[in-house]
Amino acid sequence: MKKSERLNDMIRYLNGREFFNLSDLMNTYAISKSTALRDIRSLEQLGMPIYAEHGKHGRYGLLKNRLLSPIIFTIDEVYALYFAMLTLNAYQSTPFHLSATKLNEKFENCLSAEQVKQIHRMKKVLQLEVYPHPHVSRYLDQLLKCILNESSCTLRYAKNKEEKSYRVQFYNISAKFGQWYAAGVDLQTNQHRVFRCDKITFIEEAELDSPFSLDDLVNRSLDIYRSKKSINFEVEILEQAKDLFYKEHYPSMTLEEGEQTVIKGFYSPREEEFIADYFMRYGLSIRSVQPQSLKKMIRNRAQQLLNHYDQL
Repeated sequence: MKKSERLNDMIRYLNGREFFNLSDLMNTYAISKSTALRDIRSLEQLGMPIYAEHGKHGRYGLLKNRLLSPIIFTIDEVYALYFAMLTLNAYQSTPFHLSATKLNEKFENCLSAEQVKQIHRMKKVLQLEVYPHPHVSRYLDQLLKCILNESSCTLRYAKNKEEKSYRVQFYNISAKFGQWYAAGVDLQTNQHRVFRCDKITFIEEAELDSPFSLDDLVNRSLDIYRSKKSINFEVEILEQAKDLFYKEHYPSMTLEEGEQTVIKGFYSPREEEFIADYFMRYGLSIRSVQPQSLKKMIRNRAQQLLNHYDQL
């Protein structure tokens, strides 16, 4: 471990301690006494408020009510953080009160002119695929607050030019291709639901006690999603089509590889059209489909598409 990496790790290690001995550093980092002493001096130069207690039982202490000393990042870590931050540009909304542009400016202000120049050069040759989405999700921060508070909420949801009211306890917020989704349990029907966050037009944290804990909902999420009326499916695909599965699939799906390459999973009856549309993406790579109702639905969707182009 390089010295800069070791010092960075020591800052995190010591930040949660009130006292420490030389032996703590020597044993944790497998270093000599002289190296540990030099590291302590380096930490003091970085601003860590370390003081020494002398005597028979001497030790080192850290001043209370201190701020965490600056973290030292390697240049590769700086580059990685910068390019990870660029993925925020795909989202019109985030659960956090921030501007991706201002965050980028602050980050670059912490770097040297040469580092900024190098990053800008790298942006020209390193391409991160993002899918900017025009829709704004106004209530992501409130959704996140309700989840962390283990609270249910009342909301209004616009779909097919209609607006409906729901009482939901959410347990997950996810993002895909620039679009945000929130999963939860509809407390009126006790059914799992996924809401597109940009279609939520109003949300309010309910004062009523919630029936579930967050850990319970997360641990049982797939069981909650799978209703008693759910339908199992198996779709065999060509081996070379598995990349389509890895690019996008859903929690209720798994891929089994062997003599055959098979996507297995389940869906609720009201999701059959949605699942059919998903498998339409595989085109001629599909070898077989079970159950027959799903095969019929895929065939109907293909016929609708053919009719559409015949009428153009």
